[in-house]
Amino acid sequence: MLSCRLLAGFILSFAALFSGCSAPRPVAAEGLPKLPEETSVPRSREANDAARFLAGLPGTAGSPYAALEETDAWKEHRRQLDAMWLEAEGELLPGLRKFQTEELNQPAVRTPTVFYPFSGPDALTATLYFPHNPLYVMVALEPAGTLPTPRQIAKKELPGYLSSIRDTMASELGRSFFITRQMDHQFRGQVTDGLLTPILQLLARGGHTVLGFRYVRLDESGQVIDRVAGYKAPTRYGNKGVEIEFQSDADASVHHLFYFSVNLSNDRLRENTPFQQYLSRLTGTVSMLKATSYMTHQGGFSMIRDALVSNSYAVLQDDSGVPFKKFGQDRWKLQLYGDYNRPYGSFKWMEQDDLREAYKTTNPKALPMHVGYGYRRITSNLLLATRLN
Repeated sequence: MLSCRLLAGFILSFAALFSGCSAPRPVAAEGLPKLPEETSVPRSREANDAARFLAGLPGTAGSPYAALEETDAWKEHRRQLDAMWLEAEGELLPGLRKFQTEELNQPAVRTPTVFYPFSGPDALTATLYFPHNPLYVMVALEPAGTLPTPRQIAKKELPGYLSSIRDTMASELGRSFFITRQMDHQFRGQVTDGLLTPILQLLARGGHTVLGFRYVRLDESGQVIDRVAGYKAPTRYGNKGVEIEFQSDADASVHHLFYFSVNLSNDRLRENTPFQQYLSRLTGTVSMLKATSYMTHQGGFSMIRDALVSNSYAVLQDDSGVPFKKFGQDRWKLQLYGDYNRPYGSFKWMEQDDLREAYKTTNPKALPMHVGYGYRRITSNLLLATRLN
């Protein structure tokens, strides 16, 4: 039976999640909550070794993949991935870095937790936009997945396996986002059993060393706890995830990344009280939304949309994120980037007349890269909303 103190805490957390009355403030660096003890990740090189091998990067001394790196299949894998990343370095990645330096470098943006719902495995964009933030929380539908061992990889038909691994990166590097239907085909057992592997690859190629990882889940009070890789949830709300600790090769700063497999639709989130409680503690975040299939424009995703508006200090998004009308100018400082006409392709019916008008009547800044739907086919847009009070 719940104690009165715990019950009261739950009620307050639930109210904070869905109330728009409070206005989270940016957290000063010295006031950041410390990562709780249960987020301690066991240090091990196995994840970094696998990340480098699958990302087409030479292993470090003592790598268990050294023999596999001598195969023609891996050498071709490396050659093709080098070419893909070189192409991305033509515009996308330098543009993201330039945008970060010029628009996302304020102290108040560099310190909060980065919250990235509907993320897929996109650790690359999160860490390029926000390279200094200590903690990232990514949430999507796809399973968390497991880390393959050198023995498991060695048993595979290596040319075909590595070709499939390359295919999982093609959309992110070629269009700036992961395509939902491709993720459904690739990350549910066909290529990998979840998102741990692509997240690790993107961290490695993005200039990070993986220090360790662990399998996690949320307990009934929404606290992060360890789980065994084969844990079977007693309900459909397993809230399974992974935690990754990694270090920036540029400045040796250490960061943590959580990925949780959670259905964010109202039907599921309403019953998923552990994740509600976890989410209620994510206040004052820098939240980001990109290529979301316009989920938060739909009534069936109003709970996560309202939580984002209520709990975020800042929101960086394209037009598929929170509808523009939700950012009242009495509470938000708004800066537009790029240009907006209407959504691309099958999403063209999700037009926002007020956003189009804002682009005409304000002074949007130029974007140094293309991002999101209609990549290089239409103009790209971003909105940075920063809370005023």
